[in-house]
Amino acid sequence: MKTSPRLKDILLKPFFLTRDVRLRRLFLAGIIFAIIYSLLIMVIIPSRVSVEEGKPSPEDIKAPRDAIDHHTTEKLREQAAAEVEPVYSYNSSIVERSRQEMQEFFLNIQELKNLQQEKGEGEGEEEKAEEYNRKMEEIISGYPGLQEADLEQFIKREEIFIFELYENLEQKITGAMEDGIKRDELKKTREKLALEIEDYNYSAVVERVSKELVNSLVRHNMIPDPVATEEKREEAREEVDPERILQGTLIVSEGEIVTERHINQLESLGLMPGGRTEYSSYTGLFLILLIFFFIVGIYLYVFDRDVYRESSMLLLLGLIVIITLGFSMAMAYFSAYLAPVALGIILIAVLFNSNLAMLLNVIMALLVGLINDGEMGVIIMSLVSGMVAIYSVSRLSQRADLVKAGIFVSGVNALVILAVFLFTGNLQLEYGLLQDFGYSLFAGVGSGLLSAVVAIGLLPFLETGFGLTTAVSLLELSNPNQPLLRRLLMKAPGTYHHSVLVGNLAEAAAEEVEADPLLVRVGAYYHDIGKVRRPYFFTENQFSRENPHKKLSPSLSALIIRSHIKDGIEIARQERLPFVLIDIIRQHHGTSMISFFYQAARENGRTDIPEKSFRYEGPLPQTKEAAIIMLADAVEAGVRALSRPVGGRIEGLVRKLIKEKLNDGQLDESDITLKDLDKIGDAFVYILSSVYHARVEYPEKEFKAEMEE
Repeated sequence: MKTSPRLKDILLKPFFLTRDVRLRRLFLAGIIFAIIYSLLIMVIIPSRVSVEEGKPSPEDIKAPRDAIDHHTTEKLREQAAAEVEPVYSYNSSIVERSRQEMQEFFLNIQELKNLQQEKGEGEGEEEKAEEYNRKMEEIISGYPGLQEADLEQFIKREEIFIFELYENLEQKITGAMEDGIKRDELKKTREKLALEIEDYNYSAVVERVSKELVNSLVRHNMIPDPVATEEKREEAREEVDPERILQGTLIVSEGEIVTERHINQLESLGLMPGGRTEYSSYTGLFLILLIFFFIVGIYLYVFDRDVYRESSMLLLLGLIVIITLGFSMAMAYFSAYLAPVALGIILIAVLFNSNLAMLLNVIMALLVGLINDGEMGVIIMSLVSGMVAIYSVSRLSQRADLVKAGIFVSGVNALVILAVFLFTGNLQLEYGLLQDFGYSLFAGVGSGLLSAVVAIGLLPFLETGFGLTTAVSLLELSNPNQPLLRRLLMKAPGTYHHSVLVGNLAEAAAEEVEADPLLVRVGAYYHDIGKVRRPYFFTENQFSRENPHKKLSPSLSALIIRSHIKDGIEIARQERLPFVLIDIIRQHHGTSMISFFYQAARENGRTDIPEKSFRYEGPLPQTKEAAIIMLADAVEAGVRALSRPVGGRIEGLVRKLIKEKLNDGQLDESDITLKDLDKIGDAFVYILSSVYHARVEYPEKEFKAEMEE
């Protein structure tokens, strides 16, 4: 019989293109990450605006969040940097060079003076005249402001005067330069020295020569230091506090001409396509989500390996988160408090476990907070409502309990919203504030109810689509009014009552060895469902009828008995029973021997009979639950066949049957231990002794009277 593909098979098909389990798991996580990241980008990253500089704005644009005004901040920082005076460094070598040049000048003057005196004396007059002229031109070329006539008059002055002039000028020039002269101060310094020279009342020639020396030898020796200057300017920039754009600030009004400043502010808020904030926001959101995925992955690897190994479970977990975020984003358009975070937490707690739900509750609350601009009240409400939801479904017994969970969440949401409004001071007797409070309160209550309603609607689809079985499903299947159980009761009443007693035995044993009591009880109810097709071939349903096996060969009888496994699997699939129950039906006999008919075949004189023909096809029980049902089934049938089921005989038979199953290897593939088997035997003996306890025989008259009554 072909079964329709489940939702998980359809969704997981692209991920099974690779046989590498780790690569497949990574690929699946990457797809889930990309979907969640894309959803968050649509809401968390602000919507882009379409404006152009120099044109009117089509709408009022307000800041959706706080941000740094990079444009204004940069202007203030540049202004502070421009106000910083350049840093200069003193260059002593320039002073030394001016001193040396002054010495050379006066030495040349002394040499000219000597040549002038020697021109008319002795031989070589012509050569001396040429030397004199050459030296004169050399000095004039070095000091273009000097006139040859002034220089000739200057050298005629007395040596003592020239020496005194040298000392005076050397002191003034080097003194001024040693104080440090900047380029823009050079002219002023030269003019000051020129005025001081005039105060000495020198002759016009000496004054002109002295001023030329000042103009040529006084130089700026304070050199700008660009590195030190830039360091000071950078310090000035850093001292300027960033200008902030507060949330709700009007950036540009409708119809207002958009300026460069408006464009820059919109870029700072990430509202312009390609703005600087846009890419940083994308990166930040990516890293936040990556951290969350890493935390969940580590948790699953360390504490929940079953979910970590199973791709379908990872897909289901991701799907629940995506659905919850989708609903939260949609509800955020109406109110931040309407986000149904408890929806995902309820589904995770029911389909997975409470510990994983607690971890995801924290992460989901933070993500919903990001969706709503980090509003603390929404984060607190999401955290608290998730914790209440986990507690409310921790002992789920029927689908109506999900409604109760929604009511509890709604009540807690209302209290949290009241506390938040009181804490923030927004609960005042003013119409606007009271209106906001009422709207938020209504949204919080609606969030809890919406979470429960959607969870109730989604749970059956997720259970069926991913082949999961929750406590709710098992409880519904355990209802005696289930069509399949009613069919079993009507067509095979002996099998029905046998299944009920097996369920009681298995449930008691499961509680002793920390197995799932509810699963074994429901599994026991359905383990022999295949007997409804040929009920009278099984002893418990024959009553006063003739045993049909007397007319059949032992091998054919064994085939009919063995076929109730295959028939049960087919019926279970037709009725869409959960996979976990189908596995119990398939495994509850393992590869046990059909001993009665095997012995009957051997008694007919055949010694070459293969045991395989008289064994169930298996497989062996793979879980504690399947193993417990196998043992309970064998024990109940064995004790029922006892002629005198009294305490000692019951216990002896129970221990014997358990030992036979163990020795036959039927328990090899289940994780059941010898200590567990001892506890299981004790539980079986206690229940069976209570069922088959001795009864007081009624006197005949009293018995007749009671029957008549």
